[in-house]
Amino acid sequence: MNNNDIKRLREIAQKVKQVSESDENQAKIANWYAMDEGNATRPNIVIELGGIHGIFDNFVTLQCEDEMARAQEHSMLATLFIHDYVKDDNAILPYINLGWSVSSTGYGIESQIDRSDNDGKMGAYHIGSALTDLSREVPLLKKRVFTVDRQKTLDNKAALEEIYDGILKVRMRGNPWWTMGLTQAAVYLIGVEGLMMQMYDDPEGLHALMSFLRDDYMGMLDFYQNEGLLNLNNEDDYIGSGSRGYTRRLPVNTDGKITTKDLWCLIESQETVSVSPGMYEEFVFQYEKPFAERFGSTYYGCCEPVHTRWHLVKKLPGLKRVSVSPWCDQELLAQDMQGIVFSRKPNPSLISTDKFDETAIREDLQKTLQITKKYNVATEIAMKDVHTIANDPTRLPRWVEIAREEVAKIYG
Repeated sequence: MNNNDIKRLREIAQKVKQVSESDENQAKIANWYAMDEGNATRPNIVIELGGIHGIFDNFVTLQCEDEMARAQEHSMLATLFIHDYVKDDNAILPYINLGWSVSSTGYGIESQIDRSDNDGKMGAYHIGSALTDLSREVPLLKKRVFTVDRQKTLDNKAALEEIYDGILKVRMRGNPWWTMGLTQAAVYLIGVEGLMMQMYDDPEGLHALMSFLRDDYMGMLDFYQNEGLLNLNNEDDYIGSGSRGYTRRLPVNTDGKITTKDLWCLIESQETVSVSPGMYEEFVFQYEKPFAERFGSTYYGCCEPVHTRWHLVKKLPGLKRVSVSPWCDQELLAQDMQGIVFSRKPNPSLISTDKFDETAIREDLQKTLQITKKYNVATEIAMKDVHTIANDPTRLPRWVEIAREEVAKIYG
């Protein structure tokens, strides 16, 4: 990495540090902890920008030349962009986070994926069935084998520490999985249609597949825990569908050794949105519940309408946050969520369609806020799964402004 790159990164890091120490940022962090503890004065409001193609390119031109330097530059500038332009409740911590360099084998079979021709951008795709006879083929699957390159990780850490010396602390953070939900993995082996049809055509084979995936994921967790590779996710860490991990309940261990009991986990099953509660319980819930038992705290759900399976979900050990998607019965959930954060996801089409309808946006927020205020449930509102904003970046800070106005009307 050349000297100009290093100078550039240190200059940006100074800005990150300055913002992280501001009273405004510290107040945001305090409200995240208060939300988790059920005594926040208002809901947290965030926008997730990761799915909006090219949004960041409209505001920033990367200057670094080295590949690693450009990745660092992009990450820090994106953080500052959210703070300076979007102005939501995303907070900034004075750290550079680094994960372990881990690789794994596959299951011994390739997923069958047909993608649309979209120049490498996000587009439609279809997942076919790589397995066609579950009772015969599941026993042939191989559990993944994981290996860690400690030297590569430590070399990267040392390089970053040299760059940011005296400004930002470099720490091990982040775990390689997003979800302990098993149906996404199942879909990549048998397709969405296969997952639906095998519940009828080959229930024993589907049970065998779900058992295999549960044991494989448990094996992955065993590897990370036994090798000392688990990292905490109890601060500004992405722990669910748009949520951050701020909590004082974790870690629970005091000896410095991190186990899964010290961590949040995400459990969800978006792929079974059209499956009856009974079939969800039989083919999914019983295989995912052991992960909630293994972790310290659980976030449940993503895009699925959780209210149809709430009688099951609310039994999960350590359940602390629940995704309330645009298709949920908000009141049914809110009235039964004491001690659990109501993690509301407004419909992203509200800011994606050709017309930016502020009246519709306000009405949507008002409905949510009136319900959460009525039942006194801790609340966060996360605008996510936004993939287009009609080439109008001003919609992002404007939605935040509107949300803050509506919160002030109802919460004071």
